[in-house]
Amino acid sequence: MNNLVTFLPFIAIIGVMFLMTRSAKKKQQQAAEMRNQMQPGSGVRTIGGMYATVKEVNEDTVLLDAGPGVELLFAKNAIGAVLTDDEYNRIVHGIEHDLKSDVVPDDAPSLTETDEPAADASDDKPLDLGKKDAAEEPSDTAAPAARDDKTAEDEAPKKTDGGPEAK
Repeated sequence: MNNLVTFLPFIAIIGVMFLMTRSAKKKQQQAAEMRNQMQPGSGVRTIGGMYATVKEVNEDTVLLDAGPGVELLFAKNAIGAVLTDDEYNRIVHGIEHDLKSDVVPDDAPSLTETDEPAADASDDKPLDLGKKDAAEEPSDTAAPAARDDKTAEDEAPKKTDGGPEAK
């Protein structure tokens, strides 16, 4: 029993290491499959963040077309992602392939227009929510609001820089 308790931490450490290496191998296999799916014309992103089009695929290298007259030779392992055509065009050329009908117009009148006719044309008066302006109220609370801004500034205490009289 004592031997089993002594070896239990070692067994746990070995189990954790096994699980970690297993997940790393799985990620490596997925990356290798992704790189094997590359073919000429595919858009790719390198691990350095450069976007290019695959021109030629060799056993260990890939020839990329990065622009007019710019061909670069990369190791296959340097390819970080193989992109779909839509994703590549969206990132590199700014072309949106989605033709959604839910496009928001950029002018204000078309945002408020509806296809339905107005329910009642006599509702053109502004809606009164019960709040009154200070100038319309005859109460005493309107007096401070009507004062000049200069007088409010004059009554406010002046700030000092903490001279000798501040102590």
